[in-house]
Amino acid sequence: MKHGKKFKSLSRTKSHRKALMGNLASELIKHKRISTTLTKGKELRKYVEPILTKCKTDTTHNRRLAFKALLSNEQAKGLVAEMFRDIAPKIADRPGGYTRIIKLAPRQGDNAPMCFIELVDYNEVYTAGVTADKKPVRRSRRGSAKKTTDTADTETVAAKAAPKAKGDSKADDLKKIEGVGPKAAEAMVAGGLVTFTDVAASTPEAIKAILDAAEGRLGSLDPTTWVDQAQMAADGKWDELKKWQDEMDGGRPADSEEEK
Repeated sequence: MKHGKKFKSLSRTKSHRKALMGNLASELIKHKRISTTLTKGKELRKYVEPILTKCKTDTTHNRRLAFKALLSNEQAKGLVAEMFRDIAPKIADRPGGYTRIIKLAPRQGDNAPMCFIELVDYNEVYTAGVTADKKPVRRSRRGSAKKTTDTADTETVAAKAAPKAKGDSKADDLKKIEGVGPKAAEAMVAGGLVTFTDVAASTPEAIKAILDAAEGRLGSLDPTTWVDQAQMAADGKWDELKKWQDEMDGGRPADSEEEK
């Protein structure tokens, strides 16, 4: 019986499961992004994130633990060196959550749920607006977020979650665009579209690519009119924008679906 166990056996023996997790972790460290089943991806996240935490502190003991977790083979020597040399500086200011799981369509044949699991700091779409001289703000998970000197201005939660992509301009409330919900706005800000001007200068295809790469069911949203709406908002034509939005059929069905 599986009483009190905090992990899934994946229908494997202890040695087989350990070998599977070690191989998946090695491939993730090597390629930064791999495709696997959703269940294996969730178990891999619990297996590999403690290893990445240890690589923040470069000691002989931590190197041996990482080497052991990667099955102590010849390939693991180069991967351990890469973890402590290249990956550790990228995740130094991130308090956990080094990996991201993106759900994919079910696998043909057995209909198994699939996913991408990737290292967060190596995703070019989400880190497009990150500047090298500005570090992300660290926030505690157990208490209310404290104000810092460089975030004194009142901004939306989505704008705080990602650095601004266009100079020092303030972030706009992208949810005023018909069809854009809180999750879609957060994904657009993470992709570098912070203001109405940024959205107006983009294309529906580029916005669609950002939504497809984001977590959740954002790929079903249709950004065809978002660029034109953002242009009207950037020009201050709120009355015309409101009239146009009232004439649109269906309101925000996809948006309400997203927030369930």
